[in-house]
Amino acid sequence: MRVPGVVFASAALLPQAAGDKALEQVANVATLPGIVRASFAMPDVHWGYGFPIGGVAATDVERGGVVSPGGVGFDISCGVRLLAAGVGRDELDPEWIGRLMDLLDRTVPRGLGRGGLWRLGGPEELDELLIGGARYAVEHGHGVPRDLERCEDRGVLAGAAPGEVSTRAVERGLQQVGSLGSANHFLEVQAVDRVHDPRTAAAFGLRPGQVCVMIHCGSRGLGHQICTDHVRAMDRELHRYRIELPDRQLACTPVDSPRGRAYLGAMTAAANYGRANRQLLAEAARRAFATVLGVGLELVYDVSHNLAKLETHEVDGELRTLCVHRKGATRALPPGDPDLPADLVEAGQPVLVPGTMGTASYVMVGLPGNEAFRSACHGAGRVLSRHQALRTVRGERLKSELEARGIAVRPASWRALAEETPEAYKDVDAVAAVTEAAGLARQVARLVPLGVCKG
Repeated sequence: MRVPGVVFASAALLPQAAGDKALEQVANVATLPGIVRASFAMPDVHWGYGFPIGGVAATDVERGGVVSPGGVGFDISCGVRLLAAGVGRDELDPEWIGRLMDLLDRTVPRGLGRGGLWRLGGPEELDELLIGGARYAVEHGHGVPRDLERCEDRGVLAGAAPGEVSTRAVERGLQQVGSLGSANHFLEVQAVDRVHDPRTAAAFGLRPGQVCVMIHCGSRGLGHQICTDHVRAMDRELHRYRIELPDRQLACTPVDSPRGRAYLGAMTAAANYGRANRQLLAEAARRAFATVLGVGLELVYDVSHNLAKLETHEVDGELRTLCVHRKGATRALPPGDPDLPADLVEAGQPVLVPGTMGTASYVMVGLPGNEAFRSACHGAGRVLSRHQALRTVRGERLKSELEARGIAVRPASWRALAEETPEAYKDVDAVAAVTEAAGLARQVARLVPLGVCKG
């Protein structure tokens, strides 16, 4: 280990499942060339590919620091988007949620390998989307300019290199723009259950009882293929840079190398795809709300939690250019940060922390003094594998239990629903509390589910 491993957790939140090697992975990440300060893990930490999910690590670009696709994950730029409706749950008739969820169920593409809402004209148009991200989507009528102000990086990350995206990745990405995908991805209708910080909540556009929509998805098959391609290529080149690793899943090359630059260019392209994807899904939600309720949806924020970004941070008293890997961890900018949109400079960045379809989700805000390179948790974090979850409940029974509690559920399949049973996840209230106690982010509002479309 070149640096310590630091885990932000209570005893109850430490990985407990048999075979969960997340803490071993924290130590493995600490061996990466060029890593600085520490190998961090957020309160939702659990076992992942190479890096733990919930892992944060920064490497010094000018001192041989590496970039590792395992530190980003297969679902590049997987992230969360929160929209707020101009209506409170108490203002609506009792049958509204069923009508709304039925329409969303019919119109939102989801499930493994299924098509999307936007049929692109071909590889050339896909290249434009990979460069333009959510901005390209808005320019083509899928959203409004204000949406971009409330997106991380204004909806588009600079430096995309479509030429580094393989033909197979392009083929997988062409038909999936505007789709949820499968696994833990969802579109959830929620209500603000509790406001912890009224002033910050008001700056975000949130109030008690307000109806909201939370969307969790990423770059679909395109991002998965990009990760697969570049992990294989880096693994073949480890000897060239004399890099020895405790786990081949940490395959990496120096950031400032041909392979490192190629991966970052392809990863950035996938990040822009993920942002455009969530932009299309937000528009589908807006159409459904307008049709059923006659109300609009304003974007609160959109932020990724699977990304590597070149950022400037102070390390040992000097400013350095770092490659900050956040895998299952989200950026958490504090008030006053120059990267914030003008209307959030005083409040800080919304940090979106989805829980489970049976519990709650949180909106938090970044805090100054965050030692983990201004990073925070990204969700509740799994405690049961999908196979273990399937042994605990049947999808049909879970749907009945959730609907008995007033949560309208529209699953893509019974198996996918059972895999995402709330019992498969950590206590999101505890995760939020530890995140605040650790000085990573502060609680602003707690949201509860009213209806969910599961991938």
